[in-house]
Amino acid sequence: MSANPWNRRHPRLNRLARAAFGGISRRLTVLLGGPARFRVVAMLACVLALVSADQGTVGAVGLEIQQSMGFGNTELGSLVAVSSAAGAVAVLPVGVLTDRVNRVRLLTACIALWSLAMVAGALADSLSWLLASRVAVGALTAAATPSVVSLVGDFFPAAERGRIYGFILSGEMIGAGFGLLAGSALAHLLSWRAAFWLLALAGGAFVFVLARKLPEPERGVQSRLPEAAPDDTARRAVRRRGIEPDPAAVLRRDPVHMSLWQAIRYVLSIRTNVALIVASVVGYFFFAGVRTFAVVFVHQQYGLGQAALMGLVLLVGLGALLGVLSGGRLADHLTRRGRVSARMVVPAIAYVAAAVFFVPGLLTTSTTVALPFLFVAAASSAAAIPPLDAARLDVVHYRLWGRAESIRTFLRVGGEAIAPVLFGVLADALGPGGTTSAQGLRYAFLIMLLPLVANGVVLLRGRHAYPRDVSAAAASERMRR
Repeated sequence: MSANPWNRRHPRLNRLARAAFGGISRRLTVLLGGPARFRVVAMLACVLALVSADQGTVGAVGLEIQQSMGFGNTELGSLVAVSSAAGAVAVLPVGVLTDRVNRVRLLTACIALWSLAMVAGALADSLSWLLASRVAVGALTAAATPSVVSLVGDFFPAAERGRIYGFILSGEMIGAGFGLLAGSALAHLLSWRAAFWLLALAGGAFVFVLARKLPEPERGVQSRLPEAAPDDTARRAVRRRGIEPDPAAVLRRDPVHMSLWQAIRYVLSIRTNVALIVASVVGYFFFAGVRTFAVVFVHQQYGLGQAALMGLVLLVGLGALLGVLSGGRLADHLTRRGRVSARMVVPAIAYVAAAVFFVPGLLTTSTTVALPFLFVAAASSAAAIPPLDAARLDVVHYRLWGRAESIRTFLRVGGEAIAPVLFGVLADALGPGGTTSAQGLRYAFLIMLLPLVANGVVLLRGRHAYPRDVSAAAASERMRR
């Protein structure tokens, strides 16, 4: 018998827990196509989980930081904004590095330094010190998205990227939920500093796992992992329909030697990619605002205690997790059935549905009434993300994935930097009670639902350019080979 006291006192519970975990692990291994693919997906999901856990934690401990430092919603939003702004500045050079250096080593180094920056934040004794640590955190997390996107493209075939993205992005949802729940609990029981210490320790431990377990794949050789699925994707559907590329969109030079400015110009000349970037920026803009003020709003709107508040956040987070796991799978299924633009249409419908279901959940003060609406709204908004990420790889040359993603991340993180401040300013301006009234935050959330509806319109209009842009990307890659 194990020397662990829990094992001695609760042998049956321990056996049940191990059986449940083992069953989930085996099921996921089968769904992902084998242990090698499961390991890669788990590693990439954990990278995103660390980033989103940090962002969720700041929102979760917002009340405690406000009380400790003595500022309002606008200042709390600024604390999140400086981190996002630093990431926006750092992500463009990181995108260039992603296309030219070992991506796993780049990720490992950045996560190690990120953990040290979290330690500095936990030790902060002034607002200026805390702001400086958030700047460092934001700059170091900039490596995450371009590297993860580039690695996904080289590890997995296009046919299943939407589904695979769902599993990887579930790490983002789980991390955000963990940050909100664990951060809120630690801040309530101990201090907001304890939440920062927890993330620093988690990051430090993950560095060693990442360096040992994640291999660097060969570029452009999509899915040399065992158990790979056949390539039955939008590109095959485009070929079957005989859709020809726009000759002006075909890349006739080696993208490796393109300067950053040349890469930016080319990536932004792809009409579909522009629509995808706009949709992503708007979606994450809304999510950043909600993430920052979710705990404050739920506490004020529904009058929940700590335990009930954590339960509501957990259930809504479960909706987001189900959405992110199903959105990519649905888009991949429709693509295989011949719906060439499914990766544009599915997120368009999802964004509109999210806006519609958020409205009654925000207007009511009854938790019982609000919960089903918020659950569906969270699922819908999360379901849009995996198809969007998969579609961006469809329309961009594989040797530009890192820089293309850094451009998208630059704009996305810029939106995330603005969102908390704008949400906070609107909440303070529209709410008579400042930080003690839910009215201002409710109005701010409702106003910010309008861009989600606009997202649906942008994507539905952009779906017409998608087949030709897919064909152009395929033609560009064939020329270089």
